[in-house]
Amino acid sequence: MQAQRFLHAIDGISTWVGKAAAWLIIALMLTVCVEVFKRYMMNMPTAWIFDATNMLYGSLFMLCGAYALAQNAHVRGDFLYSSMKPRTQAGLDLVLYIVFFIPGIAALIYAGADYAADSWRIAEHSNVTANGPPVYHFKTVIPIAGALVMLQGFAEIVRCVVCLQTGEWPTRLKDVAEMDVVGEQLANSQYVDEESRRVAIEKAKDIDETARQRGMGGDLQK
Repeated sequence: MQAQRFLHAIDGISTWVGKAAAWLIIALMLTVCVEVFKRYMMNMPTAWIFDATNMLYGSLFMLCGAYALAQNAHVRGDFLYSSMKPRTQAGLDLVLYIVFFIPGIAALIYAGADYAADSWRIAEHSNVTANGPPVYHFKTVIPIAGALVMLQGFAEIVRCVVCLQTGEWPTRLKDVAEMDVVGEQLANSQYVDEESRRVAIEKAKDIDETARQRGMGGDLQK
C-alpha cells in the first residue's frame, strides 16, 4: 500500500503538470489564428511570431513528457514485449531504465540547466529575427521538464520492482480515456439499450487493454 500511494502521488504530479501545460495549445492556436488574420487580411505580419509559436509548442511538448510516461503512452517497439509475461516485461524495463533512461535524462537535466543559466546570464534573445523575443525563460523549461520526467521515471522503476515481486503491474492513476468518451456517447444514444451498451464498452476496453500491453485494470478513479 505504501508503494501504491507513492506511485499514485507521483502520477498525480505528472498528470497535473501535463494537464496544466495542455492549455498552452489554446495559446498556440490563438496566436496562429491572430497572425494569419493580420498577415493575410491586414498585411501586417508579426516578426517574432515564429519564435513565439516555437516556444509555445516546445514548452507543451516537453512539459507533457512526464504525463505521457505516467499514462504509459510513449511509443514502444512491442513486437516481442507484448507477448512477454509481466515479470519479464518488468525485468526488461528495469534494465532499460537503469542503463539508458537515467543517464539520458540526467544528461538532459545537466545540459539544460547549463543552457538555461547561460541564457539568463546574457539575457539571451532569439537571433532568428531582428529584435527577437527573449528565450531564457523558454530554455528554463528544459531542466524543469527533465526533472519531472526523471521523477516519473523513478516511479516507473518502483513499478518494475513491485511487478518483479508480485508478478502483476501496479495500478496507475486513472485519467479520462477514449473508452470514457465511448461510454458517454453510447449512454446518450436513444438507439442503444443497456445490454448492448455494456457489451460494446467491454469489447472496446478489451481492445484498448491489448493495445496498451500492460494491465491497467483497477486504476484509481480520480
